[in-house]
Amino acid sequence: MSEIIIGIDLGTTNSEVAVVENGKVTIIEDQGDKMLPSFVGISDNNELLVGESAKNQYILYPERSIKSIKRKMGEDSKINMAGQDYSPQEISAIILKRLKAIAEAYLKQSVSKAVITVPAYFSDTQRQATREAGEIAGLEVMRIINEPTAAALSYETAHKAHKKILVYDLGGGTFDVSVVGVEDDVVEVLASHGNNQLGGDDFDAKIIEHILQHLDEKYPGLDVSQSRKAIARIGRAAELAKCNLSDNPFAAIQEEYLEEHDGAPVHLSLELSRNDYEVMIDDYVEETLEAVHTALTGAKLTVSDIDEILLVGGSTRTPLIGERLQEKFKLQPHAEIDPDLCVAAGAAIQGAMIAGSDVSAVLVDITPYTYGTSALGNLGGMMYEHKYIPIIHKNTPLPVSKSEVFYTLYDGQKVVEVDVYQGEATDALDNIEIGMFNIEGLSDVPEGNEIMVKLDLDLDGVLNVKAWEKCTGLEKSIVIENAIARFAGAELETARQRIEHIFDTKEQTADDGFIEAHSQTEASEITRQHQAVIQAEALVEKTQRMLDQASNDDREDMQRLMGILKQAIADNDITGLQEPEAELADILYYLES
Repeated sequence: MSEIIIGIDLGTTNSEVAVVENGKVTIIEDQGDKMLPSFVGISDNNELLVGESAKNQYILYPERSIKSIKRKMGEDSKINMAGQDYSPQEISAIILKRLKAIAEAYLKQSVSKAVITVPAYFSDTQRQATREAGEIAGLEVMRIINEPTAAALSYETAHKAHKKILVYDLGGGTFDVSVVGVEDDVVEVLASHGNNQLGGDDFDAKIIEHILQHLDEKYPGLDVSQSRKAIARIGRAAELAKCNLSDNPFAAIQEEYLEEHDGAPVHLSLELSRNDYEVMIDDYVEETLEAVHTALTGAKLTVSDIDEILLVGGSTRTPLIGERLQEKFKLQPHAEIDPDLCVAAGAAIQGAMIAGSDVSAVLVDITPYTYGTSALGNLGGMMYEHKYIPIIHKNTPLPVSKSEVFYTLYDGQKVVEVDVYQGEATDALDNIEIGMFNIEGLSDVPEGNEIMVKLDLDLDGVLNVKAWEKCTGLEKSIVIENAIARFAGAELETARQRIEHIFDTKEQTADDGFIEAHSQTEASEITRQHQAVIQAEALVEKTQRMLDQASNDDREDMQRLMGILKQAIADNDITGLQEPEAELADILYYLES
């Protein structure tokens, strides 16, 4: 049995840990989640919080929590958390130590070696800080590798070829673009460029700026920017809106009771369109494209020399990015590999190679076809009523849900026909029609009435299509069984054979030494569960004390949530504590304000 070297993607927003087992990559889950939020906090009981619990706390107690520490790596600075100063390496080490424990709980043995990834544009100082964080966490860092190298490695293991690949890596806090040469088993970064202070956090900041402007216009004289709690809640709402706009043309932004103004509560409620959002972030996207040009120049290549484009990092789900890259390169970026997980997978593959193991690739199941509808649009320089409008693109990982907005053509239009097609042709009539239905009884309003169309495609190839009138919610839907299998034939079987299961559920036999290591991990897990229970019990006690200050409606909600928490504590249901805790904490915050 070869030694185990885990692979870690230490990200700005989320971090992941992976391992190669029997030639396959596993992204190791923690309580059902593949990604650990890169948040660290100290609770009001002075207990250490890492991941989702720290992220939840950040909304109410940002002074006791830290996020986006990756942007500080390499700096000679300290970060204050709950009155104590920490170096960036120490905060990163806490995250790494948690990932190490997650891996040990899964593997049922101790883990001491890791490959850790960093942005290709990281300096030597930042790389050394990352290595130091690993050592603080009790890990021997076998290698620090570039994130684009890891991503290309996780892709290349299933695509033996001689190619030039552009890896566009936009995460929560950093951006870099790399030109990678793939030659059989060698993956080499030929050139890189980027910005270690550009990422999804900056996209969030633009939405936050938009929200603050909206509040300033609606509540003259109000300045919520002075409240860390209000800004933390607005930041959460902005991040959620950003994610929603990846799949939908509109996002609702709502937060109740942010502040008080002139004796009345301030509620945040507005809608943000994808078009307006894309205008906000356009300068950032253009900056990334300039970096793409710089990287190509550094590699002495042109646009036409690039064979593939790989997207890495959760922020690449922003539709505008894929559209701009496709426009520039005349290539559709690949999506076979999850942009959030491929770096950790590549790090695990590198670790397995160092350990001398054989490795095969792990891919996510994809849709081999594009699905969409038709609408009036410009085709060949002329207006045409059957222009194909793709909604779900081929090579998109499954399951997937996407929606788009369309508009009525004339005043008082009462009926809209929704035709569903599968294919790639720009003329919808050249594709295969797989379904059709009408929405009838629309509102008697001027042209431009917004009609939403949503497509949901699951792992079994079942396509759910729903359309509704945005202003009233009037809707109609159909279910198209086996939307993939119906037309894929042998291609479907080939695609399904490419699927590699991320999780290996077989239990490994442990010898006595492994049992001892596993017992230590179990003790750590018991301690974590104990801390979660103590935190929940403290919240129940605090709620009990504040019942007299609450209105009848709030008191009823507080008693209901306390009941749920007490039952979860009795059942030792740690996961079941999170949602009622968050709801209860919000109510208490309003009462304390």
